[in-house]
Amino acid sequence: MAGARAERAIKSGLTTTRAPFIEQAQAEGRLYIHQPYELYTDDNHEAWRRLFTRMEDRWRRYANPRFLQGIDNLCLDPARVPRLEDVNRFLSPLTGFQAKPVSGYVPSFLFFDCLRNREFPTTITIRDGATLDYLPEPDIFHDIAGHVPMHTDRAFADTLVRFGDCAHTAAEIVAGIRDEHEQIRRVTSIFKALARFFWFTIEFGLMRGPNGHGLKVYGSGLLSSHGEIAHAIDSPEVQRYPMQLEWVINQYFEIDHYQPLLFVVDSFEHLFDLVGELERWMREGRLDNVSPGEPAVSEPDLRSFLDASRGK
Repeated sequence: MAGARAERAIKSGLTTTRAPFIEQAQAEGRLYIHQPYELYTDDNHEAWRRLFTRMEDRWRRYANPRFLQGIDNLCLDPARVPRLEDVNRFLSPLTGFQAKPVSGYVPSFLFFDCLRNREFPTTITIRDGATLDYLPEPDIFHDIAGHVPMHTDRAFADTLVRFGDCAHTAAEIVAGIRDEHEQIRRVTSIFKALARFFWFTIEFGLMRGPNGHGLKVYGSGLLSSHGEIAHAIDSPEVQRYPMQLEWVINQYFEIDHYQPLLFVVDSFEHLFDLVGELERWMREGRLDNVSPGEPAVSEPDLRSFLDASRGK
């Protein structure tokens, strides 16, 4: 029986929509896993090659310079899915960060806690080559080619660690609330604020270009999307505004279409300072009553913060 499972896993590879290795890990409750590199098929590697090749011109035109430097620093092979151990060999000496393979969705507090420890939860599957533009969930191209090059930059890496600090601050605040209903209400509001900030910065952030001229992309959701990276900069349909914290934490977002509203930061140092301001607002109670709406707070997300507040 085990041999049959192994044969099916080899034939299916590690494709996002069909990966027996991942299904088994999830069934066994294993969130943190290893990368079984031998399971990648020729089709998996070809999907990576096509994704990487078509993004290169877009990156040179639209990406911020530190991302481009990060791509060079990681020495990614354009033709093959990367080995995470190789990625980490180049990444860790620069900022202490490491890509940490996971079997699926990481509940929010655990995700932020990983960032605090300079670990980035990384999906190991890759999208089907027949649907390169449709991505219902993150894959290794989004995580490694979209996120991780930015992790080679010290200022950006330190910003992610500050996000982890914010999650611990949230757990501390909730730990001081005795009423369970009030705990849930506060966690829900704070989570929405953190998720919205992360979305409009780390995932879909724009930054002023060198010497303040023009705009460049630093958000990974844009850096891994062939269509949206150009749309974000060039389209007259996109509203682009200077980063305003009070707006961002109250602005809902939807994930199934190009973003119509984006925010611009001045620099990575500006972004780092904004995360510090976000944490101060949390301590002052200014995240306790943000506007309702997306993103929804799932039971695992809610439980992760409540468990952390109770020392579990």
